[in-house]
Amino acid sequence: QVQLVESGGGLVQPGGSLRLSCVLSRSGFSLYAMGWYRQAPGKQRELVAAISNGGFSTNYVDSVKGRFTISRDNAKNTVYLQMNSLKPEDTAVYYCSAGLWPRANDFWGQGTQVTVSS
Repeated sequence: QVQLVESGGGLVQPGGSLRLSCVLSRSGFSLYAMGWYRQAPGKQRELVAAISNGGFSTNYVDSVKGRFTISRDNAKNTVYLQMNSLKPEDTAVYYCSAGLWPRANDFWGQGTQVTVSS
């Protein structure tokens, strides 16, 4: 069983920053591509960013390019999403995921709420 545990969500003002973290609670982290998805109310879940198992390849949805950065630390079984210049439209539940590149959508965390509001 793959268990992913996210942290770091919360309320932030427009223009602010947050860093999400996700820990894989089993061995084999370096075998998986990792991703961050989000789902806003009434919308489909979308892939925000993904990173290959070795960290050499990344991809981002156009709306976050230049603002968000995905990274991973294989020694800590952890993937991060640094979110800068946040906008109200970034408000959503953010889900950590693991799986095959490039979608990394075979296993899911429980989600963490990110709210961007003044």
